[in-house]
Amino acid sequence: MRTKRAKRTIRYHSTRMLWGCPLLVVACGPDAAHDEDRGIARGIIAIGDIAVGVVAIGGLTAGVISIGGLSCGVVTIGGVALGGIVLGGVAVGGVAFGGVAIGLAAAGGVAVGYYAAGGKAVGAYLISATQRDPQAVEFFRHWLPWISRRT
Repeated sequence: MRTKRAKRTIRYHSTRMLWGCPLLVVACGPDAAHDEDRGIARGIIAIGDIAVGVVAIGGLTAGVISIGGLSCGVVTIGGVALGGIVLGGVAVGGVAFGGVAIGLAAAGGVAVGYYAAGGKAVGAYLISATQRDPQAVEFFRHWLPWISRRT
């Protein structure tokens, strides 16, 4: 018979403030005192189950730089990532890289974009296994040179 393990709770809130926000907040696990099922971190650097900050790291994140399972931000890395410059399993953004990448410029296994490079690419200008549009080659060579070297 398995016994149920208690979920570990971690809370840290820095005393140093910047722009009226705590510099670092860590909130992982449930907190009965604040009636939270998940740790919610809000600060300049936020680390938690749910994290919101300039730099956000966690399960569900939002921030300028966002790293998480489901993340949204200007520069984003995640399983499912949304934002400006995005890297993820499923990546949706201005410039998207991922297994499935959707954006103005997209590169990945399946890439959908105005400029798209990938195993299966869909868009106006493509680099794929069957097609190499000169406009796409020039775009990727100029803006994302490491991609054009591999294609």
